[in-house]
Amino acid sequence: MEIQQDISLKKYNTFGIDAKARYFCEINSIAELKKALSLKGYPNLFVLGGGSNMLITKDLENLVLHINLKGIELITENEDEAIIKVSAGENWHNMVLWTLDHGYGGLENLSLIPGNTGTAPIQNIGAYGVELKDTFVDCETMEIATGELVTFTKDQCQFGYRDSYFKREGLGKYIITSVSFKLTKRNHKLNVDYGAIVSQLQNCGITNPGIKDVSEAVIAIRKSKLPDPRELGNSGSFFKNPVIDRQRFDKFTKTYPDAPFYKVSENEFKIPAGWLIEQCGFKGKRFGDAGVHTNQALVLVNYGNASGADIIALAETIIATVEQRFGIVISPEVNIIK
Repeated sequence: MEIQQDISLKKYNTFGIDAKARYFCEINSIAELKKALSLKGYPNLFVLGGGSNMLITKDLENLVLHINLKGIELITENEDEAIIKVSAGENWHNMVLWTLDHGYGGLENLSLIPGNTGTAPIQNIGAYGVELKDTFVDCETMEIATGELVTFTKDQCQFGYRDSYFKREGLGKYIITSVSFKLTKRNHKLNVDYGAIVSQLQNCGITNPGIKDVSEAVIAIRKSKLPDPRELGNSGSFFKNPVIDRQRFDKFTKTYPDAPFYKVSENEFKIPAGWLIEQCGFKGKRFGDAGVHTNQALVLVNYGNASGADIIALAETIIATVEQRFGIVISPEVNIIK
């Protein structure tokens, strides 16, 4: 375990923000993590996974721990289901492809989401009608204050829409070291009714899709809408889709009858933030090296040399404009490091 100084984090965050870490340490084992947590004389810890759901707005005067724990393990299985345990440093999309190669279903709609597995429960990542919590069993963590391993069940994680215990009461208290999922081996429950999955499958002439077909459809859709972070800095969807109650929804649809929406419950409706942003004229607009992607208004991008401050300034302008026009407040999905 080596502690380095003044390390650029540009290659460690998908926005490509060239901020520096005063101290930086790569963690490759549970033992190394426990040792790092016991170190004295360093500033506060900053835990870094795949760097895909964050926007760094300044140099970090912290000891940055880059969690690089690797491994996928089959815990148990029967004819119908399998439980796998995935180390926190495994790339999420590569892990999804691994499950598909083994015939395990449940994560196919979450294909091509950037980032690592360990940070996925924090955000309760989701896409195309599926969320991480749908297959989640538990996660193992290390308590920062004590270095002890603590397991969290699904109920204890308190998952919500892009939310969990680890973003609220548990913020800064635990480091996720592995995540376990229960996946199907047969009689897969495919979710193809959300977004453009059905039309993508039809375009490919697929009428009886399997889990790999759904994954490939999702990958094709995401590639058509979302830029590759290796080519254009971004963090995927920057904003959460706002959820409004029926009273506000009735008023909204009366004024905007053609607006898309998704029914969450009898009294809650989700309005696509990308549609709201596009209606305000931001789609494809560039402000210096910060901009809104040409194919998906939910995605803010770094054209090369934008700072975190440039990106957050653009985000704040978008939030204010959407609220002024629609009376709906949208909020960032990414974790903003100020």
